[in-house]
Amino acid sequence: MHMTCTPPCKFEFCWLCLGAWSDHGERTGGFYACNRYEAAKQEGAYDESERRREMAKNSLERYTHYYERWASNQLSRQKALADLHQMQTVHLEKLSDVHCTPESQLKFITEAWLQIVECRRVLKWTYAYGFYLPEHEHAKRQFFEYLQGEAESGLERLHQCAEKELQQFLVADGPSKEFDEFRTKLAGLTSVTKNYFENLVRALENGLADVTHAACSKTSSSKNASVSKGKGGKGKGGKMGGSSKNGDD
Repeated sequence: MHMTCTPPCKFEFCWLCLGAWSDHGERTGGFYACNRYEAAKQEGAYDESERRREMAKNSLERYTHYYERWASNQLSRQKALADLHQMQTVHLEKLSDVHCTPESQLKFITEAWLQIVECRRVLKWTYAYGFYLPEHEHAKRQFFEYLQGEAESGLERLHQCAEKELQQFLVADGPSKEFDEFRTKLAGLTSVTKNYFENLVRALENGLADVTHAACSKTSSSKNASVSKGKGGKGKGGKMGGSSKNGDD
């Protein structure tokens, strides 16, 4: 329970009741408890203080969550830029020699790395967007996290392919069928990832309005269905009433 403020303050205090540590000892429950805090808590004196502490803690944890992911994608983007430069200045020429392929036909690799760099930039800022997205807008948050998750998964697959799977072809002895398969796979992942991020960016530019439109359409459809059902019920009721009337006659 004993806390000491950092220099130059150096104030010693109890973490629970925030009182001076010099006032604590055996009479307050020892050095590992605080009777003052427990008594005041029973009286409700610390309810508001505890609530504020909890809010501050949650706010800090939430900020840390989003900032760490922002920073992680920033670092990944910087590394991708370095890898792109190395690919353009060193590896493309080597791949061209090993696989007997003109560099002009290896553009799919450069395009993949350019896509990775751009996607890391976009993904980085989606975490800033997510941080400021109001907590109470649950539908928008779910839609945003779905689009972000799809885009991020696609990017990770593309990055893995461009970074790891390419290595075996840099040390190959000559042309191979596997390199053609790699070309098809990498080009496909580049295209798919681009589509994921275009959908994500489009949704963010529209303020995730698709969620609102979908909700309105669903509500409208439900109302129309209810009205139609009600009309159908009345029609049947009319027929039944007519039959009953004829029976009475």
